[in-house]
Amino acid sequence: MEQTRERQTIDAGSRAPEMRPRSNDSAPRVSDVIALLRCVQPGAGSGELIDQISDLEDLKSAISGLQARVAVAFDVAQRAAQAAAGVPASERGKGVGVQVALARRESPSRGSRLLGLAKALVTEMPHTMAALESGQLNEWRATLLVKETACLSVEDRCAVDEELAADAGTFIGAGDNAITAAAKAAAYRRDPRTVSQRASYAATERTVSLRPAPDAMTYLTALLPVAHGVAVYAALSRKADSARSSGDSRIRGQVMADTLVERVTGRRGGISGVDLQLVMTDRALFQGDAEPARIQAYGIVPAEWARALVGAARVGEPEHEPTAVREPPPGREGEFDVWLRRLYTAPATGELITTDSKARLFPPRLRRFIEVRDDTCRTPYCDAPIRHIDHVVPWHAGGLTTVTNSAGLCEACNHTKENPGWTAKTLPGDVHTLELSTPAGRTYTSRAPAPPGHRRGPTSSAGA
Repeated sequence: MEQTRERQTIDAGSRAPEMRPRSNDSAPRVSDVIALLRCVQPGAGSGELIDQISDLEDLKSAISGLQARVAVAFDVAQRAAQAAAGVPASERGKGVGVQVALARRESPSRGSRLLGLAKALVTEMPHTMAALESGQLNEWRATLLVKETACLSVEDRCAVDEELAADAGTFIGAGDNAITAAAKAAAYRRDPRTVSQRASYAATERTVSLRPAPDAMTYLTALLPVAHGVAVYAALSRKADSARSSGDSRIRGQVMADTLVERVTGRRGGISGVDLQLVMTDRALFQGDAEPARIQAYGIVPAEWARALVGAARVGEPEHEPTAVREPPPGREGEFDVWLRRLYTAPATGELITTDSKARLFPPRLRRFIEVRDDTCRTPYCDAPIRHIDHVVPWHAGGLTTVTNSAGLCEACNHTKENPGWTAKTLPGDVHTLELSTPAGRTYTSRAPAPPGHRRGPTSSAGA
């Protein structure tokens, strides 16, 4: 293994002389390390290759540790800059997590968790940090330790960190569940009351979420108190067992899924009075074209699947009026209605045609139009559902209530944009494009997604 490292160092040094220490003896930049790493070639033979895989895993952990230290330093620098600008102490630090997330090409909603992880590792859990930097732990397992000690005081968290002493090899060979169990046990021994209170508070965070799955499927996830979750699962299991014993041809999981949909919606098919915002071309709808369709907040679905969904009710010629409803044919009452809204696009670019409004609030039809155009939150790397229709240039700053000066944002991103130092503007071009600037001077671009039936060149949302 040492021979492998020596050979790689020699090869890299001969092929990248510009990576050698500079004359001013300054430390190497991260970009230097990246360039040097690109010079490393896969080894010869299985032994050398597996050594490289192991070494690269250690390198990823070391990078995660350094990234945590840099994130904390960035937070300190931003707070100092905000203090110098006269920002009240209670307001300092807002938006820092979002900037960290954007720099890491992560969703802004993860920003506070990423920054919180970095702070905990750097300032409160030195043993876990040492284990991460030495490769004893990866970033995810370090996250598990931070998460399971989050409810403790700083003193108790430091004590648990010292007790587990991951950098001493405590978790060698241990999986995620073993690490989580050890951290939970240590935390409970330190402060059983706080851990119990945390479990009680967790019930207030119950929620239901939806995320895309392959092949026009979705993951519907419910976070429930354990008693409620077990009760729901038991009820679905009993229904599946009963159906199977009665000769139902569906497998057990299918019966449970169908029963869940039926009991929640009150309808066997599960769809009733819900605006799915299915966007497809007229060719795909009426002429059997293979161009995929798109469902808002989900993504791309096959054209045949979309036609089958719409085909559950009779479809006539589309109307100009966006509220044209089609009644189900005789014998199909009680299933669902199909509403058709005609959207117009520019022939060359596919840009949805704009419209104007003098109102401060976006009217319902304009809101629907923007939601269809943007599909999900327009902040780079954020796939959250649209909750707010935002003025790119604020209304109080003279921004107009128009499609051009609009962006669909999630609630968190809209609030972040209002913090000092954040600016946004639209850029000229054939496609609706936003430019978001952060307090640290980074800029990110976001282009409206192409509607079904149109192709566009590569886009970029990297920071400048």
